[in-house]
Amino acid sequence: MGGFFTRERFGRPQILAGLLLLIFLAECAWLAGRGISRNEWDPGDEIRLVEGVRQWSGGPVAGTSIPAGDVPLGLEQDDGYDPNHSPLWYLVASAPLAIWPGQQVSAQLVGWLARAPYLLFGVLLGGSLWYVSRRLYGDAGGYIALALYCFAPGIIRSSAVWAASPEIGAAWGAFGAVFTAIAAAHTLYAPREVVLWNWRRILLLGLSLALAIGSQFSLIVVVPLALAFMLYLAPARRVAAAVIWASSCGIGLLLLYASYFFHPSVFWQGIRHANFLGISWRAFAEPRTYQQILIQLAESSPALIVAVPLALVIYLGWSRARYFGNTAPLLVAALLLILGLGMTNYPGLGFQLMAVPFLFVFVAGVLADLLETGKRNLVLACAWGLCIANASWCVWELARTARG
Repeated sequence: MGGFFTRERFGRPQILAGLLLLIFLAECAWLAGRGISRNEWDPGDEIRLVEGVRQWSGGPVAGTSIPAGDVPLGLEQDDGYDPNHSPLWYLVASAPLAIWPGQQVSAQLVGWLARAPYLLFGVLLGGSLWYVSRRLYGDAGGYIALALYCFAPGIIRSSAVWAASPEIGAAWGAFGAVFTAIAAAHTLYAPREVVLWNWRRILLLGLSLALAIGSQFSLIVVVPLALAFMLYLAPARRVAAAVIWASSCGIGLLLLYASYFFHPSVFWQGIRHANFLGISWRAFAEPRTYQQILIQLAESSPALIVAVPLALVIYLGWSRARYFGNTAPLLVAALLLILGLGMTNYPGLGFQLMAVPFLFVFVAGVLADLLETGKRNLVLACAWGLCIANASWCVWELARTARG
């Protein structure tokens, strides 16, 4: 145990990051509590919970027998099958309710149990964001990315399930899939049997893929994206990279199949009705679509409206900032935003939310590079100003939203 509790694992950076995540959790819990006290339930929330609990109790597989008629945003049906989500989406949402002892629970407890998985996903995504940013850009980059994340209204609303579709689990899965694939590729030059030695990353990548695709079928785009990054980073070990990728995909497919409780016919029908890439090319020709995505980004994190254009200008004009650590999150964010443009309403809104953590990493990387120049004091003041202004606006906006 003495080797585990080291200053490298539990030093000042980890303590500060933990405090920021506690503030984030407090914001989410406060907003969730407001919704629970008002007993506000979206029809989609009820369907998701009922379907999941029914499957946990031995009933039909969730999302395979949705009745025809009007369904809320994010819950569609195609011959009774949900074309956007696998049963995993329903099972995760209802797991706390299914395992809670006793049959009689209060309405308030139901509200907290229904939101518990997404509160956890929000914290885990924030922790993953800090870990990745710190590994890429040092302590400064990790703090900047996490500070922007912890005061992002869109992330907080999704984690608290306040007037937002609960896509935070899919966002964590997509983020984990991309950066776990990158981390696995970076180990392929180690003087050891890299495929077997990477079994933890293989499992983690498989779990991330299952969570992402199971929560939103259209996130299957992260599968070829992960392979592309691995092949690019390890050109001399592409066979090993492909083996690791294929093993992770196999684990992810097995977990997805398990969410159907190993019913092969139902699994096949669910995949057959899945909407993996429902892009509407007309949307790219409509100016209103671009206005909508800017509005959504501003609502998710107002800091991005200022920080991303400035970071892009610096990235394009300064060769030192154009390296893989900055380019990868920018490319992923751009791809997700493009998919969001082509998929109006749902699941396009989910893609826009998932792009936000990658944009935080990109902005943090560019600012961390600037901090290593002779203008460190000026850049540090600007970074502090950006984070403080964003946090102040977030707290005010959340208070206003809750009052409304």
